[in-house]
Amino acid sequence: MKILLIPALLLSPSALAQVSIDAPTGGWRNSAGAQEEYTQAVNYPAASVNLREGQSASAQIRGRIAGATKGKPATLIVNGIPMPLQVDESGGYGRPYAFGRGSNSVEVRSPDGKTRARSQVYDTYVGKTQARLRVVLSWDSPGTDLDLHVVAPDGGHAWYGNRVMPNGGALDVDVTTGYGPEIFSSPAPQKGNYQVYVNYYGSGEKTGVLTIAQVAIISNENTPNEKQQVFRIPMRAAGELTLVKSFVYP
Repeated sequence: MKILLIPALLLSPSALAQVSIDAPTGGWRNSAGAQEEYTQAVNYPAASVNLREGQSASAQIRGRIAGATKGKPATLIVNGIPMPLQVDESGGYGRPYAFGRGSNSVEVRSPDGKTRARSQVYDTYVGKTQARLRVVLSWDSPGTDLDLHVVAPDGGHAWYGNRVMPNGGALDVDVTTGYGPEIFSSPAPQKGNYQVYVNYYGSGEKTGVLTIAQVAIISNENTPNEKQQVFRIPMRAAGELTLVKSFVYP
């Protein structure tokens, strides 16, 4: 009988990236009184997501991946929606996120997918504004700028140049350096037809970079009537504008 010996180095946990989630912390909480700003400042001409100063940890996704593969994104999964997650040179990651009341799950996977961490949070604050409609744009290439556009039934148009609609819908950030996500949310969506577009704004010096956009449309999040739709669209060149979905709410 032959016995296969596997070098201990291949089995050593230290050889794997170590994923940690500093925020949100798991468990039960009540976010009443917490500073949870939705729209975030972004620096131009190129920027990653910047957390607003004083932003509560209850409205952040933040942590570190020690030993992460350089130059590759990790994977962030929020309430079942996967998206690329940019990791800096030190292994850190961070972005704002407007969690609804009730149960929310956050999972972060290392760039190679071999290690992960998970946080399950339940917010008991009944007065918290709930997103009844959420549209999440992410994409799979660094150094590229895709923009989310949402047109409401009343003609309101949320985009990076006009992030807050008079009817209450808003776009959280404008990510210009790749991956996203950019998120539109509305606590009281108007009934009627919505249109969701993605614009390939640019790719810097690397013109013509093919990138795959992912758009998730979530209605009635964290309720028994929650519905998710996910679309993946190839974006081939700067200037391309694509209608991803036209739908009627509710």
